[in-house]
Amino acid sequence: MTGHRGEVLLAIDVGTSGARAVAFDLDGHRLLEARRGYPIASPQPGWAEQDARLWRSAALAALGEAIRRLGPRGSVAIRAIGLTGQCPSLVPVDRRGEPLGPGLMYRDNRASTEAAELRERFGDAWIHGLTGHLPAAFHIAPKMMWLRRHRPDIWARDPLFLQPRDLAALALTGIAATDGTHAAATLLYDLRARRWSAEMLSALDIDPAAVPSVRRSDEVLGELRPALVRRYGLPGPVQVVLGGADSQACALGAGVVEPGPVSEMAGSSTCLNSVVLEPVAELLVTHYPHVVPGPFTTETGINTTGAAVAWLADLLYGGRSRRANGLAYLALDTEAGAAPAGADGVLALPVLGDGERTDADLRAAFTGLSARHGRGVIARAMLEGVAFAIRGQLDLLRRAGAPVSELRVSGGDTRLATWNRIKADVTGLVVRPISGDAATTGVAMLAGLGSGVYGNVDEAIARCVRLDPAIEPSAATRVLYDDAYGAYVELAGSAVVRRSNASNSLPASSPSVGTMP
Repeated sequence: MTGHRGEVLLAIDVGTSGARAVAFDLDGHRLLEARRGYPIASPQPGWAEQDARLWRSAALAALGEAIRRLGPRGSVAIRAIGLTGQCPSLVPVDRRGEPLGPGLMYRDNRASTEAAELRERFGDAWIHGLTGHLPAAFHIAPKMMWLRRHRPDIWARDPLFLQPRDLAALALTGIAATDGTHAAATLLYDLRARRWSAEMLSALDIDPAAVPSVRRSDEVLGELRPALVRRYGLPGPVQVVLGGADSQACALGAGVVEPGPVSEMAGSSTCLNSVVLEPVAELLVTHYPHVVPGPFTTETGINTTGAAVAWLADLLYGGRSRRANGLAYLALDTEAGAAPAGADGVLALPVLGDGERTDADLRAAFTGLSARHGRGVIARAMLEGVAFAIRGQLDLLRRAGAPVSELRVSGGDTRLATWNRIKADVTGLVVRPISGDAATTGVAMLAGLGSGVYGNVDEAIARCVRLDPAIEPSAATRVLYDDAYGAYVELAGSAVVRRSNASNSLPASSPSVGTMP
């Protein structure tokens, strides 16, 4: 697709499986996407690493391709570039911005011991009240503690700790900074005061210089470095807006800025975000500042949802090649739709990342399989398993006092019509799919807000957010799923791996995807 004339906003997403640069017109219409992939390494069970240099090079390459495909030099005016990425993932860099080691991904569970130490030292209620989070290996501070303990050579170099979006921002502008949505995932951020917690930094003996300055999500961080302007053949400077964490930007792209609707970012992992005016007391609900000024967003999540379905598409439907991927998903969706609701008694627990973010010992499982079952039943069981996990998170939000009125689903997996129907029937909620990708739409909206394209949030939503027709839940199918859901919770309570070193796990009170409801 070439030759787009007019003004555009660009969103860069340094995601789980690759970096993307997505171009939008000023009314939120997606014009094109350029992507560069990178692998995930698991050198030990429970570990998940990426080469952080690839986060940076892939983002720059995707941006360059997107600019080239937009058309000849001068034919398109880039109003601003907004940024997002997987969060919380971590890389230590030296003072030149060069990575000192691999990037530790959000689903890396090596720091379970350190997370448990934080819970024991500070107490769950206190640290949740300050940060809005309950410590887990998922967070940045435990990963930092693990590096200090196991990689003192890195710690001795006084590194700056950045997340993937932050590393891209540094590469684009030469400025090291982060925003509140990324900072909140560290356990070092005072959620209500919206600044780094001097108390936590001091208690953990972390130099304040080890973390970047915190800016607003809609703030213009700076301009594209002159060398990049020349490299991409641009006619002049381009503003770079900091943006926010992927799930938080997704909430904006789904129009979730007031209490009621819940945003589901359906990607490799699943994040569920609702809006609250004040943080809730429920310890199992995490919180972030919203990317728009004022409210907070709650968040609960599941590590391997879309990734579990992708694994199944590769394994059973021949989706290993990029060319075959779309056909594999279509076949999976069609066959899952033909299988009976409840998958003929087959249950799937979609925990394929060697642990869940709140339970490092949880593992994937199938039960109820028989020789009479084909791959369509297995596919349906996997889709239902993810929907059951989502239901658990939504029930948790309700019990915590957060309004839950409908589910707005965005991301690549909205293409699976069967899955959207299953989510409605399992949760009992109206499901509103959002065509395209609300995360990058939200980032483009932040770029437009920061650069003055939109006068306010309401204008940005009115111009850019488009909801597909509602999918109403089936009351009859919901009754069937109520029974299956109870069996799913029992399965999740038993699907743990026993370790010889029990100290690698969070305390027994730590929730799992199956015990949250």
